[in-house]
Amino acid sequence: MLAGVPLRSLIVDFNSFFASCEQQERPALRGRPVGVAPVLAETSCCIAASYDARRHGVKVGTRVDEARRLCPGITIVEARPALYIQYHRRLIAIIESCLHVTEVLSIDEVACELTATFAPREKAVTRARRIKAAIAREAGACLTCSIGIAANRFLAKVASDMQKPDGLVVLEDADVPARLLELELADFVGIGRNMERRLRARGIDTVRKLYAATKAELRGIWGGIEGARMHARLRGENVPLAAREHRTVGHSHVLPPPLRNETAALAVLHRLLQKAAMRLRHMGLYAGGLHVSVRHREGRGWSDELRFNETQDTLQFTHALTQIWERRRGRAPFQVGVVLFNLVELPGHTPDLFTHEQEQARGRLHDIVDSLNRAYGKNTVYFGGAHGATGYAPMRIAFTRIPQPEIEEIDPAQSKVIRPGKKPGPGAPSGDPPQPRIDAGGAGRRASAQP
Repeated sequence: MLAGVPLRSLIVDFNSFFASCEQQERPALRGRPVGVAPVLAETSCCIAASYDARRHGVKVGTRVDEARRLCPGITIVEARPALYIQYHRRLIAIIESCLHVTEVLSIDEVACELTATFAPREKAVTRARRIKAAIAREAGACLTCSIGIAANRFLAKVASDMQKPDGLVVLEDADVPARLLELELADFVGIGRNMERRLRARGIDTVRKLYAATKAELRGIWGGIEGARMHARLRGENVPLAAREHRTVGHSHVLPPPLRNETAALAVLHRLLQKAAMRLRHMGLYAGGLHVSVRHREGRGWSDELRFNETQDTLQFTHALTQIWERRRGRAPFQVGVVLFNLVELPGHTPDLFTHEQEQARGRLHDIVDSLNRAYGKNTVYFGGAHGATGYAPMRIAFTRIPQPEIEEIDPAQSKVIRPGKKPGPGAPSGDPPQPRIDAGGAGRRASAQP
């Protein structure tokens, strides 16, 4: 590590965020294993698990029926994305009152840069403890977080993962590389399965060997400048992270049993496509391709795609979906998804010579449709292909993307949050929150309390 490098970055990682929100909202779930699933079905999977459940081997991606086998006493709760977004915003405001939030990295993680005032270790640790205390006091004791402090964001992220739940780890000059050597290659951001295979193929199978590798060696393994950046980040250099680019826009949905047929699945695909197209326009992007996927209950699936001149036109996307669907052959659908790809921004868009006027007219139509849906709520106006499925493309949260209320549906019934020790401010939700739908029984048994 570079000598005398100051502490410059603090990462706050909310522990088992979705499950913690549910435990905070529902005291009966506290101290018990909890899994959060997008739908209450044995074939669904957990998108979050409390630490009580994790100790039994339940993790993100574990099927509900497998989670019950691993942890017989687990309670499965149906996900409430709007509730988690409300907690997310509340937590951001709490952290901001203690230390400026530089960037929201995901629904459950934020980054704060440490100025010279807070760079000394004692002051950084004091500020971190203040954040923890404020969250417990103003959001609730179940909303714990792990905080990492280091010379750069990369090492601060590593530190935040070293002690969970409710951890606080500082990596200073004297700690690097010694404390890093305790970790596995996969513990570092930027080393996924493929990269780990490439490293091992070159004889780098430990963090010690990774740290000892030269900049030139890592450039060769990564195939470019990113290898040199990894070399620098490991040593505490404040190397800027590459700006995130939107490569695709898409949505998928696990179909409830009544919709696991061709007609209903197609209607849901239309709804997902219309939702993706609205997001695409909001981001000022055009798409030059549509990918459609269908997964069957047995795990196998079908997919196909179509490319075209880039557009924002929902009707053109709809025609592409129809063409793709006509080529489909397969068993009853279990999950469906759409992805718009080959994205370009407005300066890179080349209008079709023969349909330019039609594109402009439809652009005005979509502006009106999008405005009506923003003003009066989801599905105020929709295209006919989605008829009968408008309620079956609910908001989902990817950890790296937080849904935007101005373009995505948020159910007000899910948005009421208890704020311990605080009276709701102007415009804040108030009142007792609705009870989540839960399944605490064995396989196939549902005990639910409707919102």
